[in-house]
Amino acid sequence: MAETYILKIYRGKPGSQYWEEFELDLVPQANVISSLMEIQKKPVNRQGENVEPVVWEQGCLEEVCGSCSMLINGYPCQACSALIKNIIDETGSHVITLAPFTKFPLVRDLIVDRSIMFENLKKMHAWIDGDLSYDRGPGPRYSPKVQEVMYSLSTCMTCGCCSESCPNVNDKSDFMGPAPISIVRFLNMHPTGYTQRDKRLNPMMEKGGITGCGNAQNCVKVCPKHIPLTDSIAEIGRATTLQAIRNLFGRPEDE
Repeated sequence: MAETYILKIYRGKPGSQYWEEFELDLVPQANVISSLMEIQKKPVNRQGENVEPVVWEQGCLEEVCGSCSMLINGYPCQACSALIKNIIDETGSHVITLAPFTKFPLVRDLIVDRSIMFENLKKMHAWIDGDLSYDRGPGPRYSPKVQEVMYSLSTCMTCGCCSESCPNVNDKSDFMGPAPISIVRFLNMHPTGYTQRDKRLNPMMEKGGITGCGNAQNCVKVCPKHIPLTDSIAEIGRATTLQAIRNLFGRPEDE
């Protein structure tokens, strides 16, 4: 008899959520996404009832886009890289719970609206303005140490795992979460981005910015890309202090 496992999914719409279980055969290399695809092909729950297919988000299926974020056994992570066998071995249970993130508005089943994260990136001027030059020759050289840090920061998927784990991101707080802070650090490390740092650091000093961090450090523990988020928060804390001094004395931004 084939080994089976159960996906216990918290699904429904806002104000009408419920748990529903699906039993599946355990196949080699199955992950949460492939399991949801199996349910989609045959949406029959453990009671043998035909139900509506479970809905979720997915994109790249290789932990790059960040769209398949959800709570797996209560832990925020990416469904595409969560292997069923590994979860069973780690927990010792053949029952795996799936639930939507709680820090973002629910759409339906496992889909939430993470648009607030992208709105915060707009507020933080999360891009580098070009000068319309076609070719300015080779770019600036970076030391291997700086390259390593910048590469790590550049891997942010805006998946929302850090915000989901942060106790300061809640319906009573305006804190934007760790991801935008780290992206500001990344852009300010670029030579051109550095000259535009005031466009990012000034909004970072406003309500919902850097002062909203309570230093719980949950974010760095759950980040799928192992980004040094707490280092970024500390670095931007120092940078905003210097920016406040420049604002006070009217110093030019390129000094």
